[in-house]
Amino acid sequence: MRTLPFKRISFSSLLIILISFVIMQSCSSGDGTNSNNEMEKKVSELIKQMTLEEKLGQLNQFSNPYISTGTSESLEQNQNYDDMIRKGLVGSFLNVLGAEETMRLQKIAIEESRLGIPIIFGYDVIHGYKTMFPIPLADAASFDREAMKLSTRIAATEASANGIHWTFAPMVDISRDPRWGRIMEGAGEDVFLGEQAAIARIKGFQGDDLSEAGTIAACAKHFAAYGAAYGGRDYNMADMSERMMREVYLPPFKAAVDAGVATFMSAFNTNGGVPASGDKWLQTDVLRNEWGFDGFVVSDWTSVTELMAHSVAETPYDAAFSGLNAGVDMDMMGRLYLDYGQKLIDDKKITISQIDEMVKRVLRIKYKLGLFTNPYQYHDKKRQEELTLHPDHLAASRDVAKKSIVLLKNENNVLPITDKIKRIAVIGPLANDKDAPLGNWRGNSDPNTAVSLLEGITKAAENKFEIVYAEGCKLTTNYPHTFFSPVEINNNDRSGFAEAISAAKKADAVIVALGETAYMSGECRSYADISLKGLQVELLREIKKTGKPVILALFTGRPLVLTDAVEHADAILNCWLLGSESGNAIADVVFGKYNPSAKLPASFPYHVGQIPVFYEELPTGRPNNPDPFGFGTKYRDIPNEPLFAFGYGLSYTTFEYSNFSLSKTNISMSETIEIKATIANTGQYDGEEVVQLYIRDLIGNGVSRPLKQLKGFEKVLIKKGEKTEVTFTIKPGDLAFYRLDKTFGPEAGKFEVFVGPASNNLPLKGTFELTE
Repeated sequence: MRTLPFKRISFSSLLIILISFVIMQSCSSGDGTNSNNEMEKKVSELIKQMTLEEKLGQLNQFSNPYISTGTSESLEQNQNYDDMIRKGLVGSFLNVLGAEETMRLQKIAIEESRLGIPIIFGYDVIHGYKTMFPIPLADAASFDREAMKLSTRIAATEASANGIHWTFAPMVDISRDPRWGRIMEGAGEDVFLGEQAAIARIKGFQGDDLSEAGTIAACAKHFAAYGAAYGGRDYNMADMSERMMREVYLPPFKAAVDAGVATFMSAFNTNGGVPASGDKWLQTDVLRNEWGFDGFVVSDWTSVTELMAHSVAETPYDAAFSGLNAGVDMDMMGRLYLDYGQKLIDDKKITISQIDEMVKRVLRIKYKLGLFTNPYQYHDKKRQEELTLHPDHLAASRDVAKKSIVLLKNENNVLPITDKIKRIAVIGPLANDKDAPLGNWRGNSDPNTAVSLLEGITKAAENKFEIVYAEGCKLTTNYPHTFFSPVEINNNDRSGFAEAISAAKKADAVIVALGETAYMSGECRSYADISLKGLQVELLREIKKTGKPVILALFTGRPLVLTDAVEHADAILNCWLLGSESGNAIADVVFGKYNPSAKLPASFPYHVGQIPVFYEELPTGRPNNPDPFGFGTKYRDIPNEPLFAFGYGLSYTTFEYSNFSLSKTNISMSETIEIKATIANTGQYDGEEVVQLYIRDLIGNGVSRPLKQLKGFEKVLIKKGEKTEVTFTIKPGDLAFYRLDKTFGPEAGKFEVFVGPASNNLPLKGTFELTE
C-alpha cells in the first residue's frame, strides 16, 4: 500500500484540502466505484457460506481488556481473543489502538479464519484522536458548520491512521439539563442547531466515500431521549410524549440518517418505561421502517445485558431475545448474542432470517469501508507517524478553539487587552492546568499536553507585557483525576490567597481562570450543584476587591450557574474545554488577534431551580405577569429567564440590524419565502456575527406551538464600517410539526418571523401566512 506524502503546507491551504477530501486519497479506487449490486452479491455469498456461530460472531463486539470505557466488571481479562477471531466469533473490537496491534488482529481475521471476514475497529473519537479539538458543546458554540466539519475531518484522519475504522460519535442527543454531564458531548438545547451539527460532524468523519483512506464510519448516539434523563442524572429514566420525542429528541437522529450516517447506538435509558436497547418501535419501526436507515445499530456498553437491571428481562437469554428482537444488531461487551443466539433460534424465538439481516447490515458497512478490497489500508505505521499530531492539525485545533470562545461580559471594554496595560496577573487553579483543557472523552491524547492559559498568555505577551502568576487555591485535593477517579473538592485550603491578592494588586489587569476540570463533566458526571465549586467564587471576590480590571476565563464542559460570580468580573470569557491549543486560542482572543464570535448553544441558568431552562417554551394560559400579585407562570424569588440565553454572545465590535424584508406575505404549500436583513458593523473592530432566524407558528390546530424556534443561522464576517445583507429561505417543510392527528407536516396559518443576534434579542420582526 502506498503511503501518501503529507508535506508542510499553509493552514489556509489545509482547510481547503481537508474539507474537499483531496488529502490522503488511497491508491486504490476502493469500493466507492462498486455498485450496490456488487456489494449485495458479496454479502449474499458470504451469508450462504457462514455457519450460525460465525453469523453471531459478526454481531459480537469486545473491548481491549486493558482499556475500558465502560464498567470494569464486564471486561474479560483472560479472554483468548486471538483464538475467537480464528473461529470467526468476533465482528468488532473497540479500544484496540495503533496500526501495529490492529494490523496483527486483522491479519488473523483475514488470513487465519475460515472466511477471512475483516474486523471493524471502533473507538470513542469524540473531539479528536491525538490532536484534541474543543469538546462538541464548545464547537457547537462556534455556529460554524465548516469548523464543526473540520474538527471531525481531522479526528478521522488521525484515527484512521491509527487503525480505527469507526467512531462512536457524534452524540446528537438534545439536552436541556446542564446537570447532566454528557451535555458536553452534544450540541446543546436546540433542535435546529443539533441537526446542523449532526450533519457537519458526520460529513467530517465519513467524507463522500467511506472507502477512502482518512475516513471513518460515524455513529449517531444515543438513540433515543438519553439527554432527557430525569434530574439530569446519567442513565436515569426519561418519560415524554410522542410529540416531544418527534419534535425535539428525534429530529437530529433523522438528520443523521439523511446525512448518510453509517451506524446508530442504542441508549442506556428507558422512555415511558421501555429501555431503548429493547425498544422495537424505536430501533426498527421508526429507524428502519419510517426513516429507511440501512446501517447497523450497536448497543451501548452492555446495554443489552442491562435489560435485566431494568427489570424487563429475567435472564441473559431473555435480554438477548429483547435486544435481537428490537433490532440492536451488535452487542457491545455483553456476548449475549454469541452465547444465546443458537438457543433462541432453536426455541423459535428468533428466526435465522432475522439474524441474516442483522449480519448483512454489519457486512455492508465493512464493505463500504473498503475492508473487503483492502483490509489493511487503515493499518499503516508510517502513515500513523506522519499524520498523528501533525502541526497543521494543531493549527486547525487552535482555529476552531478561538471560534468557540463566547464573550459573556465586557464592561468598559476591558477586552481586548491593549498596550496600555503593562503587567498582567494570571491567577486561579486552572491557570496553569495543561490537562483540563483536553476535556473528557479525550481519545488517545496524552495527559497534560494542552497549552495552558498561562503558557498561551505568556507566549503571546512576548516582551510587551510582564506576566505574573499565582495559583490562588486548588480546585480539588486529589488532582489530577482519571476517567474513573473521584473528584474531591477543596473547600478549606486558602493558603494561596495572599500570594494571588498580592499579584493582583501589582498588576494592571487580572485574568482569573476558574471552572471545572476535565473529568467534572462527561459520562456519569452529573452534579446537582453546577455553580463554581470550592473556594473559587471566594477567590474571585477577593481579587475583585483589589480594584483591578478582572477577566474571568471560565473552563467548563457544561453551562454553569454563575449568578454569584458574574458581578465580581468585569469581563467573562467562556472558554469551555478547548483542546490541545487551548491557551494559544484564548490568548488570541484576549489580545484581540481574534474577535470572539461564538454564541451559547445552551442557556446558562440563573439558578439551578430553573432547570430545565431553555428558550423554546410553549405559551401558557397564564403568561408571566409582571404584577408581583398577579397570577402567572413565574417564580416568586428569581427571574424566569436564564442568566445567559441560548444564542447569546458578545463581540468586541457592535452590530446594527435593519432593512428587514419578506419576499412575500402569503405562500402556498409549494412555495418558499425569502427573509432578508442588513447587518452593519458599527464598532471599531472587524468581526463575525451569527445572524439568527426564529419563527413562531401563531395558532396550532389543537396543538400549542413554541413561542419561537430557531430555523436558520448564518455566520458572516463584516469589516468595521461596512454592512452586509443576509438572506434566509424558508419552505413549508421547515414549518412542519407533529400535528394533532399524529402526522408530521405544516399547517396553514399565520407565522411571525424574527431576526437578531440572540434568542432573547430579536429586533427585527415580520409576519406571513401559509395557505393550503
